[in-house]
Amino acid sequence: MMRALFLQPPSFEGFDGGAGARYQAKREVRSYWYPTWLAQPAAMIPGSKLVDAPPAGLSLDDVVPLARQYELAVLYTSSPTFAGDVRAAEALKAANPSLLVGMAGAKVAVEAEQSLRASTAIDFVAREEFDFTIVEVAEGRPLAAIDGISYTGANGEVVRNPDRQILTDMDRLPFVTPVYKRDLRPENYYIGYLRHPYVSLYTGRGCRSRCTFCLWPQTIGGHLYRTRGVDHVLAEAALVPHLFPQVKELFFDDDTFTDDRPRAEAIARGLGRLGITWSCNAKANVPRETLQVLAEHGLRLLVVGYESGSQQILNNVKKGLRVDRARRFAADCRDLGITVHGTFLLGLPGETQQTIRETISFAREVNPHTIQVSVAAPYPGTELYRQAKENGWLPADDDGGALVSDQGTQLAALSYPHLGHTEILDSVDTLYRRFYFRAGKLAEMSAEMLRQPDMAARRLREGGEFLRFLRRNARTPAAS
Repeated sequence: MMRALFLQPPSFEGFDGGAGARYQAKREVRSYWYPTWLAQPAAMIPGSKLVDAPPAGLSLDDVVPLARQYELAVLYTSSPTFAGDVRAAEALKAANPSLLVGMAGAKVAVEAEQSLRASTAIDFVAREEFDFTIVEVAEGRPLAAIDGISYTGANGEVVRNPDRQILTDMDRLPFVTPVYKRDLRPENYYIGYLRHPYVSLYTGRGCRSRCTFCLWPQTIGGHLYRTRGVDHVLAEAALVPHLFPQVKELFFDDDTFTDDRPRAEAIARGLGRLGITWSCNAKANVPRETLQVLAEHGLRLLVVGYESGSQQILNNVKKGLRVDRARRFAADCRDLGITVHGTFLLGLPGETQQTIRETISFAREVNPHTIQVSVAAPYPGTELYRQAKENGWLPADDDGGALVSDQGTQLAALSYPHLGHTEILDSVDTLYRRFYFRAGKLAEMSAEMLRQPDMAARRLREGGEFLRFLRRNARTPAAS
C-alpha cells in the first residue's frame, strides 16, 4: 500500500466544505461537519492520515510539509473551493514532485475533464463513490485498470475509465470512528443545533427523493438508499462512548435516515439499550407512531428540510412533500418532545415575493427550535443547474463557481426576471429576523439558557456570530 494522505484543504476562514455540509459555505455561526467521505477510504488503507484543515485552523503552510511524508494525496474539493484546492494540489506537488495527487468530491465527479485540465498537478480525479477506487490506487494498480477514475494520459489526453459499480453491500465498509479517534479532535466540530461535542456517522447512502437542488444524490450517492445492517450500525455506535467519552450526541447524517422506518425503529431501540442520545435527518412526513418509537429510545432532534411554505415551490423542485403534512408532522414532534431544526431554501424556481412571504409565515407557524436559511445553490450536476443554464437564470459565463463570496459566504447565484439576486439574498435576512426577533422565540431561547447553564455561554457566542453575519450579509453584494 502507498502511504496515503487524505486532505480537506485549507479554505476561507470558517468555511465548511466537507461532504457532510449540505451547502458548502461559511455559515451564520461557526459550523463544521466531519469529513466522513474521506475517513471511509482512510480506514481501509493502513498507515493513512486524515487532515481536515479548516476545523483545525491549519493553513497551506501547515499542510504542505506533509507532502514529503506520503506517496499518495487525495484532496476533497467542491465547486466553491476548487480554485483554492488546485493551488493546494500544486503546492503539495511542488514540495514532492513524485507525489500522486488525486481529487474527489461532487465537483470532479461531474466535471472530470474540466477539473483535470485545470492543473497538471492533478494526476487523477475519482468519480462517484470513491472508497474502493482510492484503495485500488493505493495498492499501486495502473490508473488505466481502475474503474471510477479519469486521468491524463501520456499524450495529454483525458482518459475516462468505466464507471465504478455502485456499492450495495454497505457492511463492506469499515468503521470510521477509529480514524476520527486517530486523526480528528471532536471539540473542533461545531453545529449550532447539536450538543457539543458531537460525532456524526452515515448508516447508509443515497436518497429516494428527487429534489432538483440536492447535490449528493444527483452526483455521488444516487437515488437508491443503500444501508448498513442494524447490527453493523449499533456496533459502531457502541464504540462512540468508549472512544469519545466527552461526546454528548451521535448524529446520523444519511440524507433521510427515516426513509426505512422499520430499520430506523430497530436502530432506535438498540441505541436506547445503549443509552445513547442521538439525532438524524428526516423528511417532514414521518408518521406519529414511528416518531414515538424514536423519541422513546433516545432521539433528541430531527433536522428537517422544509425548504418552502409554498406548495407550488415544493412541486416545482419535486420535493415530494405536502405543506399540510409538514404541519401535522411539526405538531407531532412538539407533542412528543422532539426538537426540530428546520432548513429553508429561498430563490428556488417559481419563487416570488408572495411565496417568500408564505415561507416566512410557514416557518413561524411550524416554529422549529432553530432554523437555517440558504439561497438556492445551482451546483453543477444537479437538475437545478441544468434548468438555470437553459433558462438564463445564471450569468452566461458562469461555470458553477459563483456560489460564495470572496469571504466564503453564500451568494444568490440565481436571478429571475421577476426576482433578482438582491431580492433573494435580502429575503434570507428577512426570514431570519422575522423568525428569531419575536417575543415568543426570544423567550424560548432565554428559557433554554436558564434551564441549561452550560448552554448559555455557547448561545451568547453564537448569537454574537449570528448578528455579525446579518450585518456583514447586508453589506455583501449579490452575484453580478
